[in-house]
Amino acid sequence: MERITKRVTNCLLKISKVLLSPTAGVCILLVISFIIGEAMPEAIEISKQRLVPIYSVDRSDNKIALTIDAAWGNEYTDEIISILDRYGVPITFFTVDFWAKEYPEDVKKLKLHGHEIGNHSLTHPDMAGLSKEQITNELLTTWQTQQKYAGSSAVRLFRAPYGSYSDNLIRTANELGFQCIQWDVDSIDWKEGVTADEVIERVLTKTKSGSIILMHNNSKVITQVLPKVIEGLTEKGYSFVTVSRLIYNDNFTIDSNGVQHSSK
Repeated sequence: MERITKRVTNCLLKISKVLLSPTAGVCILLVISFIIGEAMPEAIEISKQRLVPIYSVDRSDNKIALTIDAAWGNEYTDEIISILDRYGVPITFFTVDFWAKEYPEDVKKLKLHGHEIGNHSLTHPDMAGLSKEQITNELLTTWQTQQKYAGSSAVRLFRAPYGSYSDNLIRTANELGFQCIQWDVDSIDWKEGVTADEVIERVLTKTKSGSIILMHNNSKVITQVLPKVIEGLTEKGYSFVTVSRLIYNDNFTIDSNGVQHSSK
């Protein structure tokens, strides 16, 4: 912006000089053309920059993170935990506040079995259009509930419902100490009519080193696909870590595609 200001200032000086000449009209048009051609493209480029959550992490060690969003129902929770125990896989559950309050014993089980709890909002709204005050309430109320039931397993990671973000949402979350987490592999296990084989094939073909995989606790196929996904990705050489261990917590940048890079 400082460069833009200097350019515009210089242009205005040119305008003041040419106004004294007999060919002022033509010169003014030329100067305006200079302003548009030289200053505005950079201003437009800056205005297009936007904040993005972390979709994946740039790393070459084949570490990946499996995540499960928990908002409705708990009929599969015990079996999910059992499957994860069987394979020794720790994951990140993003829970909505009302889910944690309705199933506090499940939250405690997740902590007991080594999983971490991320923030998935208070009421599961589309948060991109909320005010800073509303966002703060959504995040901090949920955080307090998660700390009550999960203690240190509650981490300052936030996933917006529907994956809907805005600059205001990301900026506010960051100010509150939360990292915003998206995903680069949508298992589509939420999709009506999707088959277990379709979900498995999608995850196995789209996952890469540093990927964050999205699944759902109330998916009708979750208990069918989870063992196959874990086995398939393990055979490909991937190892599972929680999101907080996958991402960089300091000295990082996030590019326009949502890929987090270490700046060390």
